[in-house]
Amino acid sequence: MKLMGRDLDRIRREHLRGVRVVDFAELWVEAERRDDVLRVADQVDWALAGVLAACRWIANAAITYDEPVGGRHGELARTPLSGKAEWAIEELIEEETLLAERLVGRWEWPGRPGYVEGVFLTLAWIWRRSGVPPIEAGEAQAG
Repeated sequence: MKLMGRDLDRIRREHLRGVRVVDFAELWVEAERRDDVLRVADQVDWALAGVLAACRWIANAAITYDEPVGGRHGELARTPLSGKAEWAIEELIEEETLLAERLVGRWEWPGRPGYVEGVFLTLAWIWRRSGVPPIEAGEAQAG
């Protein structure tokens, strides 16, 4: 996904507890960059896909399709674990974070090893103030 300034402008400060918007944006941009490199090589890193799903949803990103699906050219990013097509709001972020906490280490998404952990690490960093970004990107830290 190619990020534009308007994508980064949609990041709401209240969705990030203890993480600066600029740190979240750096992490998201780095995750997208890594995903692009893997796609060119026809590879998938499911943990990275979990990080991306969480970042895209938290930022209320618009996902565009390569080819129209059912006459649509895209959609709002869905919640990364429960798959809801809803805007990220504080109550739903808390709900999705609790789900990630319940699932990590206990259940693995079939065919997607590491995906749940990627979502968990991202939500723990931005919502629980764990202080540990899910991937290395610049100086991103919780504060």
